[in-house]
Amino acid sequence: MKHFNFKNLFTAITLVAALSACKKDRIVEPIDIPAERAGVYILNQGNINANNSTLTYFNYATQSSTSDIFSAVNGTKLGDTGNDIKIYGSKMYIVVNVSSTIEVVDPKTTKSIKRISMLNGTAARQPRYIVFNKNKAFISSYDGTVAVLDTASLAIEKYITVGRNPEQMVISNNKLYVANSGGLDFGNPDKTVSVINLSTLTETKKVEVVANPTSIGADSYGHVYVLSNGDYKSIAAGLTIINNATDAVTLTSADLAGGYGSSIVNNGDYIYYISASNGILVYNTKTQKVEKENFITDNTAITSPFNIAYDDINQQLFVMDAKNYATNGQLFAFGKDGKLVKGYPITTGITPGAVVFVNK
Repeated sequence: MKHFNFKNLFTAITLVAALSACKKDRIVEPIDIPAERAGVYILNQGNINANNSTLTYFNYATQSSTSDIFSAVNGTKLGDTGNDIKIYGSKMYIVVNVSSTIEVVDPKTTKSIKRISMLNGTAARQPRYIVFNKNKAFISSYDGTVAVLDTASLAIEKYITVGRNPEQMVISNNKLYVANSGGLDFGNPDKTVSVINLSTLTETKKVEVVANPTSIGADSYGHVYVLSNGDYKSIAAGLTIINNATDAVTLTSADLAGGYGSSIVNNGDYIYYISASNGILVYNTKTQKVEKENFITDNTAITSPFNIAYDDINQQLFVMDAKNYATNGQLFAFGKDGKLVKGYPITTGITPGAVVFVNK
Protein backbone atom coordinates (compact mmCIF):
# COMPACT_ATOMS: atom_id res chain seq x y z
CA MET A 1 0.00 0.00 0.00
CA LYS A 2 1.40 3.39 -1.12
CA HIS A 3 1.71 6.02 1.59
CA PHE A 4 1.21 9.79 0.92
CA ASN A 5 4.00 12.15 1.84
CA PHE A 6 1.94 14.80 3.62
CA LYS A 7 4.93 17.11 3.94
CA ASN A 8 5.43 17.23 0.16
CA LEU A 9 1.69 17.60 -0.41
CA PHE A 10 1.52 20.57 1.97
CA THR A 11 4.49 22.22 0.22
CA ALA A 12 2.81 21.81 -3.20
CA ILE A 13 -0.49 23.27 -1.97
CA THR A 14 1.34 26.24 -0.45
CA LEU A 15 3.19 26.91 -3.73
CA VAL A 16 -0.01 26.77 -5.83
CA ALA A 17 -1.75 29.13 -3.40
CA ALA A 18 1.13 31.56 -3.57
CA LEU A 19 1.15 31.55 -7.38
CA SER A 20 -2.62 32.03 -7.42
CA ALA A 21 -2.34 34.99 -5.07
CA CYS A 22 0.30 36.56 -7.32
CA LYS A 23 -2.05 36.27 -10.30
CA LYS A 24 -4.92 37.84 -8.37
CA ASP A 25 -2.74 40.72 -7.19
CA ARG A 26 -1.49 41.51 -10.69
CA ILE A 27 -3.45 44.60 -11.79
CA VAL A 28 -3.49 45.38 -15.49
CA GLU A 29 -3.71 49.13 -15.92
CA PRO A 30 -6.12 50.21 -18.68
CA ILE A 31 -4.51 51.89 -21.65
CA ASP A 32 -5.83 55.42 -22.10
CA ILE A 33 -6.06 55.83 -25.85
CA PRO A 34 -6.71 59.48 -26.74
CA ALA A 35 -9.59 60.20 -29.09
CA GLU A 36 -8.65 60.98 -32.66
CA ARG A 37 -10.69 63.13 -34.98
CA ALA A 38 -12.10 61.67 -38.18
CA GLY A 39 -13.38 64.97 -39.51
CA VAL A 40 -15.68 67.92 -39.04
CA TYR A 41 -19.29 68.59 -40.02
CA ILE A 42 -20.21 72.14 -41.01
CA LEU A 43 -23.87 73.12 -40.78
CA ASN A 44 -24.68 75.74 -43.41
CA GLN A 45 -27.78 77.81 -42.72
CA GLY A 46 -28.44 78.74 -46.33
CA ASN A 47 -30.98 81.51 -46.88
CA ILE A 48 -34.18 81.95 -44.85
CA ASN A 49 -37.24 80.54 -46.64
CA ALA A 50 -35.07 79.12 -49.44
CA ASN A 51 -34.99 75.54 -48.07
CA ASN A 52 -31.29 75.28 -48.91
CA SER A 53 -29.55 74.33 -45.66
CA THR A 54 -26.73 71.85 -46.24
CA LEU A 55 -24.30 69.75 -44.24
CA THR A 56 -20.68 69.76 -45.40
CA TYR A 57 -18.30 67.03 -44.21
CA PHE A 58 -14.53 67.48 -44.28
CA ASN A 59 -12.58 64.22 -44.01
CA TYR A 60 -9.23 64.68 -42.25
CA ALA A 61 -7.66 61.51 -43.67
CA THR A 62 -8.39 62.32 -47.32
CA GLN A 63 -8.41 66.12 -46.90
CA SER A 64 -11.56 66.21 -49.01
CA SER A 65 -15.06 67.64 -48.60
CA THR A 66 -18.55 66.38 -49.35
CA SER A 67 -20.61 69.53 -49.89
CA ASP A 68 -24.12 68.21 -49.15
CA ILE A 69 -23.59 64.89 -47.40
CA PHE A 70 -27.01 64.76 -45.73
CA SER A 71 -28.85 64.87 -49.06
CA ALA A 72 -26.38 62.46 -50.65
CA VAL A 73 -26.92 59.85 -47.92
CA ASN A 74 -30.65 60.32 -47.25
CA GLY A 75 -32.01 61.39 -50.63
CA THR A 76 -33.83 64.38 -49.13
CA LYS A 77 -33.04 67.96 -48.19
CA LEU A 78 -32.03 68.89 -44.67
CA GLY A 79 -34.55 71.74 -44.53
CA ASP A 80 -34.80 75.49 -44.09
CA THR A 81 -32.23 77.35 -41.96
CA GLY A 82 -30.12 74.84 -40.04
CA ASN A 83 -29.24 76.60 -36.81
CA ASP A 84 -27.37 74.27 -34.44
CA ILE A 85 -25.62 70.89 -34.47
CA LYS A 86 -24.31 68.73 -31.61
CA ILE A 87 -23.15 65.14 -31.04
CA TYR A 88 -24.29 63.45 -27.82
CA GLY A 89 -23.67 59.78 -27.20
CA SER A 90 -24.17 57.83 -30.42
CA LYS A 91 -26.41 60.42 -32.10
CA MET A 92 -25.98 63.74 -33.86
CA TYR A 93 -28.74 66.34 -33.51
CA ILE A 94 -29.36 69.03 -36.13
CA VAL A 95 -31.71 71.90 -35.25
CA VAL A 96 -33.50 73.28 -38.32
CA ASN A 97 -35.14 76.57 -37.39
CA VAL A 98 -37.63 77.59 -40.09
CA SER A 99 -38.56 73.98 -40.92
CA SER A 100 -39.21 73.48 -37.19
CA THR A 101 -37.54 70.08 -37.05
CA ILE A 102 -34.79 68.28 -35.16
CA GLU A 103 -32.95 65.88 -37.45
CA VAL A 104 -31.36 63.01 -35.51
CA VAL A 105 -28.64 61.17 -37.45
CA ASP A 106 -25.84 58.65 -37.04
CA PRO A 107 -22.66 60.77 -36.87
CA LYS A 108 -20.56 58.01 -38.45
CA THR A 109 -22.74 57.59 -41.54
CA THR A 110 -24.99 60.72 -41.60
CA LYS A 111 -27.95 58.36 -42.01
CA SER A 112 -31.17 59.80 -40.58
CA ILE A 113 -32.52 58.07 -37.47
CA LYS A 114 -35.56 60.25 -36.89
CA ARG A 115 -36.96 63.63 -37.90
CA ILE A 116 -38.71 65.23 -34.91
CA SER A 117 -41.42 67.77 -35.69
CA MET A 118 -41.42 70.86 -33.49
CA LEU A 119 -44.97 72.13 -33.94
CA ASN A 120 -47.56 73.46 -31.52
CA GLY A 121 -50.68 72.26 -33.30
CA THR A 122 -50.07 73.75 -36.75
CA ALA A 123 -47.85 76.59 -35.50
CA ALA A 124 -44.10 76.30 -35.93
CA ARG A 125 -42.17 76.55 -32.67
CA GLN A 126 -38.97 77.50 -34.57
CA PRO A 127 -36.26 75.65 -32.59
CA ARG A 128 -32.92 77.42 -32.18
CA TYR A 129 -30.32 75.64 -30.01
CA ILE A 130 -29.76 72.35 -28.20
CA VAL A 131 -27.78 71.32 -25.10
CA PHE A 132 -27.61 68.07 -23.10
CA ASN A 133 -27.63 66.86 -19.52
CA LYS A 134 -27.62 63.18 -18.55
CA ASN A 135 -30.33 61.51 -20.67
CA LYS A 136 -32.09 64.74 -21.65
CA ALA A 137 -31.75 67.20 -24.51
CA PHE A 138 -32.97 70.77 -24.05
CA ILE A 139 -34.13 72.69 -27.12
CA SER A 140 -34.86 76.42 -27.09
CA SER A 141 -37.58 77.64 -29.47
CA TYR A 142 -38.74 81.05 -30.57
CA ASP A 143 -42.25 80.34 -29.18
CA GLY A 144 -40.88 81.00 -25.67
CA THR A 145 -40.26 77.42 -24.59
CA VAL A 146 -37.49 74.95 -23.87
CA ALA A 147 -38.41 71.41 -24.90
CA VAL A 148 -37.17 68.45 -22.83
CA LEU A 149 -36.29 65.52 -25.10
CA ASP A 150 -35.50 61.99 -23.89
CA THR A 151 -32.35 60.97 -25.79
CA ALA A 152 -33.21 57.25 -25.65
CA SER A 153 -36.82 57.31 -26.85
CA LEU A 154 -36.43 60.58 -28.80
CA ALA A 155 -39.79 61.68 -27.40
CA ILE A 156 -40.44 65.19 -26.09
CA GLU A 157 -41.50 64.88 -22.45
CA LYS A 158 -42.45 68.46 -21.64
CA TYR A 159 -42.09 72.11 -22.55
CA ILE A 160 -40.77 74.65 -20.04
CA THR A 161 -42.02 78.21 -20.50
CA VAL A 162 -39.21 80.79 -20.41
CA GLY A 163 -38.85 84.33 -21.83
CA ARG A 164 -39.44 85.69 -25.30
CA ASN A 165 -37.57 84.19 -28.26
CA PRO A 166 -34.96 82.20 -26.31
CA GLU A 167 -31.61 81.64 -28.01
CA GLN A 168 -28.45 79.96 -26.70
CA MET A 169 -28.29 77.98 -23.45
CA VAL A 170 -25.56 76.75 -21.12
CA ILE A 171 -25.46 74.33 -18.18
CA SER A 172 -23.60 75.47 -15.06
CA ASN A 173 -23.88 74.38 -11.39
CA ASN A 174 -26.73 71.95 -12.19
CA LYS A 175 -28.76 74.78 -13.71
CA LEU A 176 -29.76 75.57 -17.27
CA TYR A 177 -29.32 79.23 -18.21
CA VAL A 178 -31.41 80.40 -21.19
CA ALA A 179 -30.82 83.68 -23.04
CA ASN A 180 -34.24 85.26 -23.72
CA SER A 181 -33.67 87.66 -26.61
CA GLY A 182 -37.10 88.98 -27.56
CA GLY A 183 -35.31 89.56 -30.83
CA LEU A 184 -38.39 89.11 -33.01
CA ASP A 185 -40.08 92.03 -31.26
CA PHE A 186 -37.91 94.73 -32.84
CA GLY A 187 -37.48 97.76 -30.61
CA ASN A 188 -38.81 95.92 -27.55
CA PRO A 189 -36.28 93.18 -26.75
CA ASP A 190 -36.35 90.89 -23.75
CA LYS A 191 -33.59 91.46 -21.18
CA THR A 192 -33.60 88.32 -19.09
CA VAL A 193 -31.86 84.98 -18.63
CA SER A 194 -34.10 82.17 -17.39
CA VAL A 195 -32.66 79.85 -14.74
CA ILE A 196 -33.98 76.28 -14.88
CA ASN A 197 -33.42 73.77 -12.09
CA LEU A 198 -32.27 70.55 -13.79
CA SER A 199 -33.56 68.37 -10.97
CA THR A 200 -37.14 69.68 -11.08
CA LEU A 201 -37.11 70.86 -14.73
CA THR A 202 -38.78 74.12 -13.74
CA GLU A 203 -37.84 77.76 -14.18
CA THR A 204 -36.86 79.16 -10.78
CA LYS A 205 -36.08 82.77 -11.66
CA LYS A 206 -35.18 85.29 -14.33
CA VAL A 207 -31.95 87.33 -14.14
CA GLU A 208 -31.95 90.78 -15.73
CA VAL A 209 -29.10 91.38 -18.19
CA VAL A 210 -28.31 93.76 -21.07
CA ALA A 211 -31.21 93.87 -23.53
CA ASN A 212 -31.50 91.28 -26.32
CA PRO A 213 -29.25 88.49 -24.97
CA THR A 214 -28.40 85.89 -27.61
CA SER A 215 -25.14 84.14 -26.70
CA ILE A 216 -24.22 82.45 -23.44
CA GLY A 217 -21.32 80.42 -22.03
CA ALA A 218 -19.71 79.38 -18.76
CA ASP A 219 -16.31 78.70 -17.19
CA SER A 220 -15.01 76.49 -14.38
CA TYR A 221 -14.84 79.38 -11.88
CA GLY A 222 -18.58 79.84 -11.43
CA HIS A 223 -19.15 82.53 -14.07
CA VAL A 224 -21.89 82.58 -16.70
CA TYR A 225 -21.22 84.96 -19.61
CA VAL A 226 -24.05 86.55 -21.60
CA LEU A 227 -23.58 88.54 -24.81
CA SER A 228 -26.41 90.92 -25.69
CA ASN A 229 -27.10 93.01 -28.79
CA GLY A 230 -28.94 95.93 -27.19
CA ASP A 231 -31.85 97.48 -29.05
CA TYR A 232 -29.72 98.77 -31.98
CA LYS A 233 -30.39 102.40 -31.01
CA SER A 234 -30.47 103.70 -27.42
CA ILE A 235 -29.30 100.57 -25.55
CA ALA A 236 -25.73 99.52 -26.30
CA ALA A 237 -24.65 95.93 -26.79
CA GLY A 238 -22.62 94.40 -23.98
CA LEU A 239 -21.47 91.49 -21.84
CA THR A 240 -23.12 90.49 -18.55
CA ILE A 241 -21.44 88.10 -16.08
CA ILE A 242 -23.59 86.10 -13.62
CA ASN A 243 -22.39 84.26 -10.50
CA ASN A 244 -23.73 80.69 -10.85
CA ALA A 245 -23.96 80.18 -7.07
CA THR A 246 -26.12 83.23 -6.29
CA ASP A 247 -27.37 84.13 -9.80
CA ALA A 248 -26.34 87.71 -9.05
CA VAL A 249 -24.93 89.91 -11.82
CA THR A 250 -21.27 90.68 -11.10
CA LEU A 251 -20.37 92.70 -14.20
CA THR A 252 -22.07 94.56 -17.02
CA SER A 253 -19.81 96.04 -19.70
CA ALA A 254 -20.48 97.66 -23.07
CA ASP A 255 -16.72 97.56 -23.73
CA LEU A 256 -16.88 93.76 -23.95
CA ALA A 257 -19.67 93.57 -26.53
CA GLY A 258 -19.56 90.73 -29.04
CA GLY A 259 -20.54 90.14 -32.62
CA TYR A 260 -24.14 89.18 -33.31
CA GLY A 261 -24.90 85.54 -32.51
CA SER A 262 -21.30 84.56 -31.82
CA SER A 263 -20.91 81.49 -29.62
CA ILE A 264 -18.87 81.81 -26.44
CA VAL A 265 -16.41 78.90 -26.46
CA ASN A 266 -14.36 77.71 -23.53
CA ASN A 267 -10.75 76.50 -23.44
CA GLY A 268 -9.37 75.97 -19.95
CA ASP A 269 -8.88 79.37 -18.35
CA TYR A 270 -10.06 81.21 -21.46
CA ILE A 271 -13.22 82.00 -23.35
CA TYR A 272 -13.30 83.19 -26.95
CA TYR A 273 -15.96 85.04 -28.90
CA ILE A 274 -16.25 87.30 -31.93
CA SER A 275 -15.81 90.88 -30.77
CA ALA A 276 -17.75 93.88 -32.00
CA SER A 277 -14.72 94.76 -34.16
CA ASN A 278 -14.76 91.28 -35.77
CA GLY A 279 -11.66 90.04 -33.97
CA ILE A 280 -11.63 86.85 -31.85
CA LEU A 281 -11.47 88.22 -28.32
CA VAL A 282 -9.57 86.18 -25.71
CA TYR A 283 -10.83 86.65 -22.13
CA ASN A 284 -8.98 85.19 -19.15
CA THR A 285 -11.62 83.65 -16.87
CA LYS A 286 -9.22 83.35 -13.94
CA THR A 287 -8.06 86.96 -13.89
CA GLN A 288 -11.32 88.29 -15.39
CA LYS A 289 -9.41 90.41 -17.89
CA VAL A 290 -9.10 90.63 -21.66
CA GLU A 291 -5.86 88.92 -22.62
CA LYS A 292 -5.94 89.53 -26.37
CA GLU A 293 -8.12 91.66 -28.59
CA ASN A 294 -7.64 89.12 -31.38
CA PHE A 295 -6.58 85.47 -31.19
CA ILE A 296 -5.46 85.52 -34.84
CA THR A 297 -1.80 86.53 -35.09
CA ASP A 298 -0.91 86.11 -38.78
CA ASN A 299 -3.23 88.77 -40.25
CA THR A 300 -5.44 86.19 -41.95
CA ALA A 301 -8.35 88.14 -43.44
CA ILE A 302 -11.86 86.95 -42.61
CA THR A 303 -14.61 88.82 -44.45
CA SER A 304 -17.68 88.14 -42.28
CA PRO A 305 -16.88 86.06 -39.17
CA PHE A 306 -20.21 84.44 -38.32
CA ASN A 307 -19.40 81.94 -35.58
CA ILE A 308 -16.55 80.08 -33.89
CA ALA A 309 -15.87 76.67 -32.34
CA TYR A 310 -12.97 75.12 -30.42
CA ASP A 311 -11.54 71.63 -30.93
CA ASP A 312 -10.11 70.65 -27.54
CA ILE A 313 -8.42 67.51 -28.91
CA ASN A 314 -6.44 69.15 -31.72
CA GLN A 315 -6.35 72.47 -29.83
CA GLN A 316 -7.54 74.48 -32.79
CA LEU A 317 -9.91 77.43 -33.01
CA PHE A 318 -12.33 77.35 -35.96
CA VAL A 319 -13.87 80.45 -37.52
CA MET A 320 -16.83 80.32 -39.90
CA ASP A 321 -16.79 83.03 -42.58
CA ALA A 322 -20.19 83.78 -44.14
CA LYS A 323 -18.61 85.99 -46.84
CA ASN A 324 -21.61 87.70 -48.51
CA TYR A 325 -24.31 85.42 -47.02
CA ALA A 326 -25.48 84.53 -50.53
CA THR A 327 -22.74 82.27 -51.90
CA ASN A 328 -20.46 79.61 -50.41
CA GLY A 329 -18.58 80.53 -47.25
CA GLN A 330 -15.32 79.24 -45.76
CA LEU A 331 -14.07 77.49 -42.63
CA PHE A 332 -10.75 78.59 -41.10
CA ALA A 333 -8.71 76.74 -38.46
CA PHE A 334 -6.03 78.36 -36.29
CA GLY A 335 -3.46 76.64 -34.09
CA LYS A 336 -2.46 77.54 -30.53
CA ASP A 337 -0.14 80.20 -31.96
CA GLY A 338 -3.05 81.96 -33.67
CA LYS A 339 -1.76 81.09 -37.13
CA LEU A 340 -3.76 79.50 -39.94
CA VAL A 341 -3.49 75.70 -40.04
CA LYS A 342 -2.14 74.24 -43.28
CA GLY A 343 -4.92 73.12 -45.66
CA TYR A 344 -7.36 75.83 -44.56
CA PRO A 345 -9.60 77.60 -45.36
CA ILE A 346 -11.99 75.04 -46.83
CA THR A 347 -15.11 75.81 -48.83
CA THR A 348 -18.48 75.38 -47.13
CA GLY A 349 -22.09 75.96 -48.12
CA ILE A 350 -24.01 79.22 -47.79
CA THR A 351 -23.68 80.87 -44.35
CA PRO A 352 -21.72 78.32 -42.31
CA GLY A 353 -23.13 78.74 -38.81
CA ALA A 354 -22.07 75.78 -36.65
CA VAL A 355 -19.56 72.92 -36.65
CA VAL A 356 -19.19 69.65 -34.78
CA PHE A 357 -16.17 67.34 -34.62
CA VAL A 358 -16.55 63.59 -35.08
CA ASN A 359 -14.07 60.99 -33.78
CA LYS A 360 -12.80 57.84 -35.48
